Amino acid sequence: MLQIDDLVFNAWGRRFFDHASVLIPAATKVGLVGRNGVGKSTLFKLILGELSPDGGEFGLPKGARVASVDQEHPATPVSLLDTILAADTQRDALYSELETAEPERIADIYARLEEIGADRAPARAGEILAGLGFSTADLARPMAEFSGGWRMRVALAAALFAEPDLLLLDEPTNYLDLEGAMWLEARLRKYPNAAIIISHDRELLNNSVDAILHLQNGKLDLYAGGYDEFEKRRAEKARLLSAFAAKQEAERAHLQSFVDRFRAKASKAAQAQSRMKRLAKMEPVATTIEERVAPFTLPSPTRPLAPPLMGLEAASVGYGGEPILRNLNLRLDVDDRIGLLGVNGAGKSTFAKMAAGALQLQSGHMQRERRIKVGWFHQHQIEALDPNDTPLDIIRRERPDDNETSYRSRLAGFGIGFEKQSTTVENLSGGERARLLLNLVAMAAPHLLILDEPTNHLDIDSRRALLDALNEYQGAVILITHDRSLMELVADRLWLAADGTVKPFDGDMDDYARFVLDRAKGGSAPSQLRGNKAKRLKKAA
Repeated sequence: MLQIDDLVFNAWGRRFFDHASVLIPAATKVGLVGRNGVGKSTLFKLILGELSPDGGEFGLPKGARVASVDQEHPATPVSLLDTILAADTQRDALYSELETAEPERIADIYARLEEIGADRAPARAGEILAGLGFSTADLARPMAEFSGGWRMRVALAAALFAEPDLLLLDEPTNYLDLEGAMWLEARLRKYPNAAIIISHDRELLNNSVDAILHLQNGKLDLYAGGYDEFEKRRAEKARLLSAFAAKQEAERAHLQSFVDRFRAKASKAAQAQSRMKRLAKMEPVATTIEERVAPFTLPSPTRPLAPPLMGLEAASVGYGGEPILRNLNLRLDVDDRIGLLGVNGAGKSTFAKMAAGALQLQSGHMQRERRIKVGWFHQHQIEALDPNDTPLDIIRRERPDDNETSYRSRLAGFGIGFEKQSTTVENLSGGERARLLLNLVAMAAPHLLILDEPTNHLDIDSRRALLDALNEYQGAVILITHDRSLMELVADRLWLAADGTVKPFDGDMDDYARFVLDRAKGGSAPSQLRGNKAKRLKKAA
């Protein structure tokens, strides 16, 4: 499907691709992985022709359709359903042609429309939109009424509906909730054409792709299988390379020793010369050197509190009008690890805000340990950072009594190196900002950590470092995340936000995955969602 031959690309004072080559077969789903900043998004721009390579070629079948997902769909007056239907440009063009076609052409147009399944298009569009969390009422709404986050979902829905021959997805789960990520994982498994997906979502890379394309040191290497298989094969490759390098180094030392001893001896000169030639021809083995990933620092509370940390009885919470969540009857203990599930808009962030003490109850009762310290991370903190601040400015405000050496030492422990500590926030990567804030909210050794989508800007290795830190942390955790792997390995209990309340979910993440996919098909779901889905499919059909 896609052949890359001898790709060279230099920009911004560095080499991104150094004579890289790879062949991606037709209908293959590929996960593109590599450390942040190595050039994954740059590769997409090269494939799309938005950047020009300094050398090498891209090969695609003649007439192949290549599409990526825009950051968000424009805010137009066109309805949501019509926007998705228009993404199938061939169907759209045929219907437009019907309006002015000559009589002898009409039969051909209808035949082609039947061939491409044009009459099923509204139902197919409705299915995709339902999976991504849109309601029945949303189908008729103009695009201009949707927020940027929802227009990002529209762009993804349009790309999936159009089914290009090569689909390029750059971190598609970053703007989805867990339910949307689970649905997308299942949808990509069924995608009929080739796709390249940049993702740090381990579950998606294990369950939805046929191969992993690894970008490192300007080279592209394709490994069959999912991410776990890639890690095993890459570790074995590194071990073999290391063993071969050690063997070669021993041979090099042996040859050099012979040359040094006998180069000046006439009877051995020819043999010494032969060994010198052999030394000159020995190619050095490039062993894999992994860049160290800084750990997260999540200090445990020094003095545990008496349970419960929080108890709720017939509680309701909202923002002054109708409550967002009602009839909350829950208990949080000192060592609980709660995974909070639910679709966007179900009230997860409202619950997190209440648990953090930033939102008061409208009715009911809350028992709360008065000495509790809470560390609360959410995405709005990243967005609210002053772009002209530096990490040093931020930590000085947080700990005014510390000294300069302490500030720099702490930041280095957070993974913010000396050269980045005086860099303005606007010049830090998303991963560096997330690292800074995650470590800052935990710096006071809180009794409760509330983490609302902590992994959006973290690569796979950094997510693993966060997992390790959370498993070492000895306080309570409330976790909201679309990263299923993190949820499975951190949460001991699951709570579900749905139908205007939060209740314990009876099951594990596999049960919840089945629940989500059944709901997307119109099966088991909270009552109002099940009804909405049935109406949506009827209307779309």
